[in-house]
Amino acid sequence: MSFDRRKFIKIAGLTTIVTLTGKPVFDAIAADSPLNVSTEPNRLTAKRWAMAVNTKKCLEKEGCTDCITACHHIHNVPDFGNPKDEVKWIWHEKYENAFLDQENEYMEEKLKDKPVLVFCNHCDNPPCVRVCPTQATFRREDGIVMMDWHRCIGCRYCVAACPYGSRSFNWRDPRPFIKEIVPDFPTRTRGVVEKCTFCDERLAIGLQPACVEACKEKALVFGDLEDPKSEIRELLKANFSIRRKPALGTQPEVYYIV
Repeated sequence: MSFDRRKFIKIAGLTTIVTLTGKPVFDAIAADSPLNVSTEPNRLTAKRWAMAVNTKKCLEKEGCTDCITACHHIHNVPDFGNPKDEVKWIWHEKYENAFLDQENEYMEEKLKDKPVLVFCNHCDNPPCVRVCPTQATFRREDGIVMMDWHRCIGCRYCVAACPYGSRSFNWRDPRPFIKEIVPDFPTRTRGVVEKCTFCDERLAIGLQPACVEACKEKALVFGDLEDPKSEIRELLKANFSIRRKPALGTQPEVYYIV
């Protein structure tokens, strides 16, 4: 096995720089990587990505999990078969649990005790980003709160800081618990946190998030919140919507039409 001392010194130097200076230098190096998808000509762009969930449409098909199945499949989310080790990117939560601070005794009865779709809220003021010591969690300019699984050291500060329970920790090696591994998306390892990323890898090649595409009831609308002519802006303008725990000041960008 040959050993290239010059190449070793170069790699070691870059590693030291990234460690000392953090994410900006890491991004600069990654920009030249052949794996970088930010230069795709067909990518979808926005000033501020956001999601709207029409809860009434979502309940039209009882027991539907198409969006959850699609998301977990393409992102290689493991199924450990027990709540203790559960890893989830998108899931159903009882309305009363998802909106503890939204008291309205005159709300439509069919919404009470019914499941609502929840996932990472991609907050404008994300507490998870502030507490991450390695900048493995960071917020992009378009508002998507990202995860760099290679930089995650498993401290779980972000898990504790997230008030929405939107992050999962791999207590065990997830790979043996993935029914069918999708080779186009990286698998994670034991000791790593993961969560929804608004399907950034699909946006990069011009596709909508998998959950949006899979929803036959069209209950999910994804778009640019800064564009007054976008579908999501028109939807939010025409309907009353709420957000999860807005009083915390995190500014979540997932809106629920009720």
